[in-house]
Amino acid sequence: MSDISIRKTGHAGRITLTRPKALNALTYEMLMAIDAALGDWAEDPEVSLVVIDAEGERAFCSGGDIAEMYATGTKGNYAYGRKFWRDEYRMNARLFEFPKPVVSLMQGFTMGGGVGVGCHGSHRIVGESSKIAMPECSIGLIPDVGGSLILARAPGRLGEYLGVTGERMDAADAIHAGFADYFVPEAEWPALIADLEAAGDWNTVDRAATAPAPSRLAAVQPKIDAVFGGETLGDMTRGLPEPLPEAIAHAFKLMDRNAPLAVACAVEIIRRVRIRPQMRYALDQEYRFTYRSMEHGDFIEGIRAAIIDKDRKPDWRHGDWRDVPGGDILKMTLPLGAEALTFEREEP
Repeated sequence: MSDISIRKTGHAGRITLTRPKALNALTYEMLMAIDAALGDWAEDPEVSLVVIDAEGERAFCSGGDIAEMYATGTKGNYAYGRKFWRDEYRMNARLFEFPKPVVSLMQGFTMGGGVGVGCHGSHRIVGESSKIAMPECSIGLIPDVGGSLILARAPGRLGEYLGVTGERMDAADAIHAGFADYFVPEAEWPALIADLEAAGDWNTVDRAATAPAPSRLAAVQPKIDAVFGGETLGDMTRGLPEPLPEAIAHAFKLMDRNAPLAVACAVEIIRRVRIRPQMRYALDQEYRFTYRSMEHGDFIEGIRAAIIDKDRKPDWRHGDWRDVPGGDILKMTLPLGAEALTFEREEP
């Protein structure tokens, strides 16, 4: 398969994304290949650990390849998108639950679906160029691929902030927020991978890591916590200081661009997962929204405005994230009954 390379090298199972011109965007075939490899390697005595990397300097993985979702969704066919998300989430769960060390090396952009591949392993490495984000609300989705669990576990209320703004994190911010574990200079990555392949010893990562720079997000977190700690979105807009702290004014500006329904549901889901911080529960909550996102949400309009027409003028279903009715949030996050996400591996 030209879009991904899966092989065993030395003691390592190796997964390399090979679509650098497409910023390594994840196709359905790629996610299924990753899922199959994880299933094969879980009990393979020749595989001591898994190493995931990507070709190109610009991106580890910029997200899911959503062109087919848009093409089918605009025709009223929602089955392909639902299948993509269902199987992607199953792969995310298998990666999170994998019984051996998983080392990921994330250069450049790691966004959306890329977080689901790179940020659920045991040894998550970032470098000088790393930019990690969950910008789904900008296209009418909520942070998914298990990202709601990482956001729910983030310090203070950074989870809500990152989830509804889509703010990009550098290496230090990603480590502070729980999306990464280690900073290793990118010039050292080839040698580190070679050592991991040769010895199959995850302690090699510990020896290679260096201290990251101070986190910008950590410095402004008290202001973020004070605003994003409210019980509802409406609470965020009441009793605010004047003038607004720069970090909060920036956050509201980003939120005003995003789909109001997605913003409101993202907060709801992150808070549910914070109470029950389990990967499968998080993915179930996410799937409730994404399953409905084309038919009852803003996903198709978000893709049209951002990617197809590129006019950046989406016509969202709601005018303002501050005023989304609670009933509309509930409709998008109710259980799916017989259509609920399951995690059984389906053999071809």
